[in-house]
Amino acid sequence: MTNRTTVTEFLLLGFSDMRELQLFHFVVFLGIFLVALAGNLLVITTVALSHHLHTPMYFFLMNLSIIDLGSISITVPKSMVNSLLNTKSISYTGCVAQVFFFIFFIEVDFAFLTIMAYDRYVAICQPLHYERVMNGRACVQMAAGAWISGVLNSVLHTGNTFALTFCGNNMVDQFFCEIPQLLKLACSDSYLSEVGVIVFNACLFLSCFLLIIVSYVQIFTTVLRIPTERDRHKAFSTCLPHLIVVSLFICPGIFAYLKPTSISTSWLDLVVAVLYSVVPPMMNPIIYSIRNKEIKGALRKLTG
Repeated sequence: MTNRTTVTEFLLLGFSDMRELQLFHFVVFLGIFLVALAGNLLVITTVALSHHLHTPMYFFLMNLSIIDLGSISITVPKSMVNSLLNTKSISYTGCVAQVFFFIFFIEVDFAFLTIMAYDRYVAICQPLHYERVMNGRACVQMAAGAWISGVLNSVLHTGNTFALTFCGNNMVDQFFCEIPQLLKLACSDSYLSEVGVIVFNACLFLSCFLLIIVSYVQIFTTVLRIPTERDRHKAFSTCLPHLIVVSLFICPGIFAYLKPTSISTSWLDLVVAVLYSVVPPMMNPIIYSIRNKEIKGALRKLTG
């Protein structure tokens, strides 16, 4: 790989060249990172130590918190260090690692959001079959499939991207190593293979997204048939956090990768990247905990 490129490091786009704004960016990202770290660790600990939360829904939620911890730890700390030290560089190896783990956690995250939508569908639309369909073995198999698919997709993307020849410009127009920005720096025509992989994964994401939509259409149809308002409210309340999390993750991601190049600017790309890579890991534990009586009750018990 090294003999195919003259680039030994990349330069990441900063949020500002002014020292005061760089320090402000460091403080803001530090706050976001600490909130995400504390919130997700709290969810993981609560679910792991509370035996009455050992159900499929909370098992998948614990996995989602682990993913959120990993994804935000890939991008935010490096950006914070660069702002604090007033530098933009990231080594070639560091960029490879960042691409691999970022794609890995994004892929697994979306897979678990799809599984959680299916879990809600079975719980609400087929409650009599829930224990049989979502048994312990099935949950472990679905979780393992999500993690393995993330590894395979990440290896495919990373291998295709860094098989390219990079020469000349090494300025990445993003605060982390993002594949679309790296493809702009390639000086060979073989980038079409990576474009093909991106198109394949876009179709895969679209399939998962359609599965989520179909699941919730069935859920809402079933909920609206529930005679009592109290039961309808309870059913909706179990789905609302997941819908918010899906929207936070998918909407900015779709805009980032499908927006027209005519409206693509460095500042807009930075903002959109923050919305889909930094905000969800911070907000997910808050969204899932603030309206969840079981998690709040478990937290009270754990804190005495």
